[in-house]
Amino acid sequence: MPTRHLTVVGGGFAGLTAALASAEAGAAVTLYEAHRDLGGRARTAEGPYRTNEGPHALYKGGPHWTWLKRRGLLPPMAPVPPLEGTRLRFHRDGALRRTPPPGLLRLLARREAPSDVPFMEWASAVAGERNARAAAHYAAVAVFHHDPGALSAAFTHERLRRAMKLPPEAHYPRGGWATLVAGMAARARAMGVRVETGARVSSPSELTGLTGDGPVIVATALESARQLLGDSALDWPGGRTALLDLVLEKRRGDAFAVSDLDAPGWIERFTAADPSLAPPCQSLLQAQFPLAPGEPRAVGLARGERLLDLGFPGWRERTVCSTESVAEHRTGAVDPPGTTWRDRPAVHRGEGVYLAGDQVAAPGVLSEVSFNSALEASWLALGGAEGAGGSGSTGGSGASRVRSGPGVSRRS
Repeated sequence: MPTRHLTVVGGGFAGLTAALASAEAGAAVTLYEAHRDLGGRARTAEGPYRTNEGPHALYKGGPHWTWLKRRGLLPPMAPVPPLEGTRLRFHRDGALRRTPPPGLLRLLARREAPSDVPFMEWASAVAGERNARAAAHYAAVAVFHHDPGALSAAFTHERLRRAMKLPPEAHYPRGGWATLVAGMAARARAMGVRVETGARVSSPSELTGLTGDGPVIVATALESARQLLGDSALDWPGGRTALLDLVLEKRRGDAFAVSDLDAPGWIERFTAADPSLAPPCQSLLQAQFPLAPGEPRAVGLARGERLLDLGFPGWRERTVCSTESVAEHRTGAVDPPGTTWRDRPAVHRGEGVYLAGDQVAAPGVLSEVSFNSALEASWLALGGAEGAGGSGSTGGSGASRVRSGPGVSRRS
């Protein structure tokens, strides 16, 4: 294809993926990032405690794993510790247990679930209400929503199966996600991508000016994209969750992770997989406790303290430091009953503008949505399917497609 210019707004995982894919296709790419550092939600804190924005994991079964590995961009990865040392615990009926309820196996055995009914309704018919409730709460580790049982059965069930798959799919970039971001950024620059940090594109008029040089991929959070595109209808529900980062003096016998089956919640000791995330003799825990709309952060953290008492005895006296926050509009899309990923905001926005991110019409779990939408946006922007036929369609259902290619499966 002849060389053409393409602009990417946003330097997170989606933006870097779109920039790399477009440069590989022969485009001259400029990437604008508002912050000083690249990475978006994949940034890792500097200093002795290498925290990400909440619990993060890269699922080995996802398409981005193969894509990154084939390009030599997959950094050294830490797997979930060996089963005998993980001490994964399940909080149910006020106590910690070593195994999940047997009834969950009936749900995991189902390969698919319907999208037009709530998860609780479908799962209760399969495994009983009590097991369905526990399964919904476990799925919160990959949903970040206060009531996963009220979401589409297909949506919650897919995340439940991926989160409970054996051997575990979850892996962790050693040193934090910044190692993955650094490798992608270095490759982008080596391929000629012009990277401008501290360069905020904040208005529809600025975006329109950029389209004069060629197609533009907006790879920001949906809230920012809504403002940038001047489109008040650009919206989709997401989760809201309290985040807790906690550094403890290390103690033998601490749990690796605690899943709350009585309510949505998850605590994970990340130094069990990657000790480099904290100084020697210290443990780094990251946790999330989903919140209902309007529910104070303190309510979620109070649930967390009860889990800490059980899984990390004496944690208060051992605390070295802690930080608390609330993640809102930063937790990815959730699909209500009667919807699927196809109903989310379409990748092609018309007039040379394309959208990428984790609340966009693309399949996958967690960061896979950002990855798939970024490849889609790059392909369409550079003439795939004749740029979506030049129709300017902004509809959701059925609007998103991904071409066949290395590490990518065709979907419809």
